Amino acid sequence: MDIKLFQKTQRDLATTVNSIIDEYWKDKISEREMIDLIHKLYSNNEIKFVKEGKYTTVLQQQCGKRRLEVVSKILNDINSIK
Repeated sequence: MDIKLFQKTQRDLATTVNSIIDEYWKDKISEREMIDLIHKLYSNNEIKFVKEGKYTTVLQQQCGKRRLEVVSKILNDINSIK
């Protein structure tokens, strides 16, 4: 799966996160690949992911609760985001 690791906006980041998780749910990418991509996105776009210990509002609105639960589980070993 080809994605840009450095996202321009929070909306672009949310779209990319959605597509990664959706591809995993459709069994088009492996669990390991999904985890690696989310880790890379987070490490390169941390400011767009989190603000004051919570996911940014744009990310919450665009990704939704279920996807962010998956992201939280993946990132739990990096940071304790809830």
